[in-house]
Amino acid sequence: MELISSPLLEAPHGFPTRAGGVSVGPFSSLNASLSVGDVPEAVAENLRRLAHAAGVETGALLTVSQVHGDTVVKARPGVSTEADALWTDEPGQAVGVRTADCVPIVVEDRVGRRVAAVHAGWRGVLNGVLLRTLRVLQDQGTRLDDVRLVVGPCARACCFEVDGALPDQFAEAFGPSVVLRPRGQAKPHLDLPLALVTSLARVGVPAASVAVVPGCTMCDTRFFSHRRDRGVTGRHLSFITCRFGGDPSGPFS
Repeated sequence: MELISSPLLEAPHGFPTRAGGVSVGPFSSLNASLSVGDVPEAVAENLRRLAHAAGVETGALLTVSQVHGDTVVKARPGVSTEADALWTDEPGQAVGVRTADCVPIVVEDRVGRRVAAVHAGWRGVLNGVLLRTLRVLQDQGTRLDDVRLVVGPCARACCFEVDGALPDQFAEAFGPSVVLRPRGQAKPHLDLPLALVTSLARVGVPAASVAVVPGCTMCDTRFFSHRRDRGVTGRHLSFITCRFGGDPSGPFS
């Protein structure tokens, strides 16, 4: 398994590529979604391997049913919830979100010992799902000065074409620099990570507390891409584990 991570965070976390699983065909090989047409037994094994990588039992790698909204919930084992971000302060739990071009973000508050995972497509970026997640964490006692965030691989500005009203909406919301107009291409492109970083700066998150790891899911075939593969593809499960310095090691550490 290949996991992309950032030294910025203390909590164990990872943005997986598609390598290291057992699925085949267009879902090869580390598909983490049951809703794309993959074999359930293969997905179950892939999730087991991801939980092992996160250092938790399989049932402690918690997710939500994502709906491209801005709902944030506390992770609860065995509870199926529609949301696009989830958090936990329970040691030994990991939270994760599924993506295949949308932006995965993982968040830690090492002082308050909380972590969160956020799924943000273009709708979620416009609707402020990441900032809403931070507000929920603040309600639990988190201070923005203690927050560290990592933005994972997604459809980047090199490939993410849009049309209609979206370019104007993003320029108005985040500034003109998030809209690119590449020479020789008819449609403008959006820079979703830059839009997220811009929104964080506006609420006072220090630039040193934010990292953007490399990887464009559309032009790098190590990743699943809904756009590139015309909807027939798998999903990544990016995760972060609620474990910090001084905590007991997880069962697989």
